[in-house]
Amino acid sequence: MGLFDKLFGKSNSGGDSSNLTKTDQMLNEDLYWQIVQDSIKKTSNQNDQEEYLISRLQKLSPTEIIGFRLRTDKLLYDTYTSDMWCAGYIMNEGCSDDGFEYFRCWVISRGKGTYYKAKENADYLINEINKELECYEFESFWHVALTAFENKTGKDLHDYIDDSFKYTEGNYQQFEFTWKEKEPETMRAICPKLFHKMEE
Repeated sequence: MGLFDKLFGKSNSGGDSSNLTKTDQMLNEDLYWQIVQDSIKKTSNQNDQEEYLISRLQKLSPTEIIGFRLRTDKLLYDTYTSDMWCAGYIMNEGCSDDGFEYFRCWVISRGKGTYYKAKENADYLINEINKELECYEFESFWHVALTAFENKTGKDLHDYIDDSFKYTEGNYQQFEFTWKEKEPETMRAICPKLFHKMEE
């Protein structure tokens, strides 16, 4: 039995869900990134990474599974920026509201180092270019905690997020775009390496 299993026990069914209450507590960030990093090391594609994450999260308590989702929401909240949207637009040759959400899920799924370096400078994502990917999105990453929670408890995770948790899509800080899709030079100014690479 590995260290993780010793700390959190093996997955069980919904036996420990009867005392569930709403929470606004995010999962410890070090543990969060440990789980994500392990999912990168042990898988080679998004489908396998999704399955690994669901299986791994089911070993957490229900409250910790909620915390994983809340931590994800906070990381999404913190990268709702003009520069990050510019990177998503360049890498995916367009980026809708939903597409930007899924793009940031993909950024998170690449691990702590990539996330924080890209948050500081979106052009860092040049280091994550992968010719095997059709697009740089990972919609289902956002849902792994929901699936793990339902598998473990038979309940809907959304019902156990306390209203005091404010890092949600409806509370995103609005910003002024610093680039325009019809003015490519404005995108090149923000992400010069990505812009050049994606034009090749």
